[in-house]
Amino acid sequence: MKNITRDFKYICLLAASITLSACSSDDDGATNADIQYPELVSGDANFSKYVSVGASFTAGYTDGALFAAAQNNSFPNMLSQKFALAGGGTFTQPLMADNIGGFVAGPTVILNPRLYFNGSGPTLLDATPTTQITDVLSGPFNNYGVPGLKSFHLAVPGYGFANPYFGRMASSAGATVIGDATAASGTFFTLSEIGGNDVLEYALSGGTGIDQTGNPDATTYAKEDITDPTLFASVYNTVVTALTANGAKGVVTNIPYITSLAHFTTVPYNPLDPNENANFASQVPTLNNVFGALNPIFEAVDPTRTIVFSQTEPSPVVIKDESLTDISTIITTQLLASPTFPAFLAQFGLPPAAAPLVAGLLGQTFGQTRQATANDLFVLPSSRIIGKVNQTYAGFLEAQGLSNTVARQFAVEGVTLPLEDKWVLIPTEQTAIKNATDAYNATIQSVATDKGLAMVDFKGILDEAAATGYASGNYIYDTALVTGGLISLDGVHLTARGYAIIANEIMKAIDATYGSNFEASGNLVDPGNFPTNYPPTLR
Repeated sequence: MKNITRDFKYICLLAASITLSACSSDDDGATNADIQYPELVSGDANFSKYVSVGASFTAGYTDGALFAAAQNNSFPNMLSQKFALAGGGTFTQPLMADNIGGFVAGPTVILNPRLYFNGSGPTLLDATPTTQITDVLSGPFNNYGVPGLKSFHLAVPGYGFANPYFGRMASSAGATVIGDATAASGTFFTLSEIGGNDVLEYALSGGTGIDQTGNPDATTYAKEDITDPTLFASVYNTVVTALTANGAKGVVTNIPYITSLAHFTTVPYNPLDPNENANFASQVPTLNNVFGALNPIFEAVDPTRTIVFSQTEPSPVVIKDESLTDISTIITTQLLASPTFPAFLAQFGLPPAAAPLVAGLLGQTFGQTRQATANDLFVLPSSRIIGKVNQTYAGFLEAQGLSNTVARQFAVEGVTLPLEDKWVLIPTEQTAIKNATDAYNATIQSVATDKGLAMVDFKGILDEAAATGYASGNYIYDTALVTGGLISLDGVHLTARGYAIIANEIMKAIDATYGSNFEASGNLVDPGNFPTNYPPTLR
C-alpha cells in the first residue's frame, strides 16, 4: 500500500470576481451623486470619544495575522471615520510595525506572518516580521481589540504578560483590558464578539478537551476549555456596567456559530476519491481486505463502525470517535481466536508468531473508530495530512518489529491510521459549542435590553451568509474559503469587506436605537471599496 494523497483544490481568486458579482445597483443608471440625502444627525448618541472593545475582529485580524493595513480596515476604524462626520474625535490604534504580521523577539520569530493567496491556496508570506514582542506603545488608545481575548481575560491584571497584543498597548504591567478601556472615558463604545474565543480554542483543537492545567475531560465546561456560561454572564455584566458607568451609549454584538466558518466547512468528510486519485483507487481492494478482518467484529458490536472503501465514489476518512465505547480488548481477543488470522498476517509477510503483536496493535488502533459522516466537521489543517503517512507512527510500528513497508501501510492518516480527535469535531463536540454559544448570546441580548444598548445580530449575518449568501452593494457574500469574499484566508476571521459589512450593521443598529441616520443620509461604507485579500508585495 503506497502513500495515498489528495490535494485539496482552491478556486483561483481571479474567479471570485465572477462569483461575487451577483447583482448590481447601477442597472437603472442612477448614481449616488444623483440622490439627495438628508443631513447626517447623531440622534441621542455622542460620538466625541469612541472606544472599541473586543477581540480579534475588533482589532482587524485577518489572513491569520494582525498587520497595519488590516488594522486600518478594521470595522472600528471605519466607524470612527463615519462618526467623525457627526462630531466624533480622533481614533488611535496600536498599529503593528509592518504589513507582514506576526511577532519577533530579537531575531526569533514568535508568531508567523500573514497568509496570502498564491493562486492555489493560502500560503504563509515569505518574510520576517519586524514587530518586536517587547515593544510597548504609548497610549492611550481608542481600539482595545485584543486577538485571543476570552471574556474572563478582560479583567485579568497583567494580562499583557500572557497576550503580546495587549502587552504592547497596556498602560502598565498590571493593567487590565477593561480598566484601560474605561480609563479612556469614551462617550460611545462598541463591545464586539466577546464570547467567540471562549469556544474557538476548543473548536480549533478539534474539541480535544484540554483545560488550562492540561487535563482532558469532556464533562464540564471548565475542563472543555469552553468558558462556563455562568462565568461568562458574570463577566459580561461587569464589563458592560463599567463601560456605561459614565453614561456612555454603545453597541454590542452577539457571536455566530463558529462551526459555520470556512475553517470547519472546507475539508470534506469524504475526500478519498478513486476517480481523482488513481493511486488510492488501486489500493481499495487491499484496504477492504484489511478491514474485512475487522468488520465482522464491528458488525457484531456496532454496525455503524464498519469500514468499507468504494472503488467508484468518494469514501469517508476513518476517524477516532472518543464518544464510542472502547472495544480494543474485544478486537484483540476475536482476532486471536479467528482461524483465518494467520492467513491475514501472511499476506503482509508476517509469521503466525506475530499474531499477538498485530492483534494488539489493531485493537489499540481501532477500538474507538468509524468512518466519518456528513455530520462531522474537519479543521482546515487536516487537509495537509489526510492520506499522508504519519512518519512518527510508522516509526513506532517499526520499533514493534514490523517492516518499514508494513509499518507505512498501517500509518496512512485517515485511512489505516484513524484521524486523531484534534482534526475533527464530532456531533457531540459541535453540540457543546452550540449550547455555550446560545447561552452567551442569551446573556448578551439580556444585558443589551437591560442597559438600553443597540445590538447587532452577528450570528444572524453569518447564518444568512452560510445558507444563502449575504447581499451587500453589488455583491453577494458567503462563507466559502477564498471565493466567498466574507471569510479571510485563515478560515475564521473576516476580510476587510466582511468588516465593512459589520460596520454597516452597527451603524444601522445605532440608527434604530439612538435616532441617528447613517443609512438614510447615505453614510454607510461600500464594502466593494475594500479588498478581500492583500498582495504578497504588501510588506
